[in-house]
Amino acid sequence: MADDHILTADELAAALSKLPDWEVRDGWLRRTFATPGWPHTLLLVNAIGYLAEAAWHHPDLSLGYAQVTVKLQTHRVHGITNSDIELAERINEIAIWKPALDAALPGFPKKWVH
Repeated sequence: MADDHILTADELAAALSKLPDWEVRDGWLRRTFATPGWPHTLLLVNAIGYLAEAAWHHPDLSLGYAQVTVKLQTHRVHGITNSDIELAERINEIAIWKPALDAALPGFPKKWVH
């Protein structure tokens, strides 16, 4: 079983320094991702679902036409743990990844997820 230590305010602050655009609100680690539109919203939700299932650690998600809000909290302890931080890092990696400017892959031509 994962470590169920609820992170202290100092531990959360240190973790958030490595997670730009994430915040702690109402006991949840959260971030809203803006997408280029509905198809990208669904793609992002599915990618997050895949990561969460592989990790066996599941966020609360809410979505709209061009946004996905991710809320993480370790449900069994009603607090934010290292499991939430680690999943947030993986979600960030996949959600905002784009090929480098000098890569062979061209990347999406319009504004991507941010």
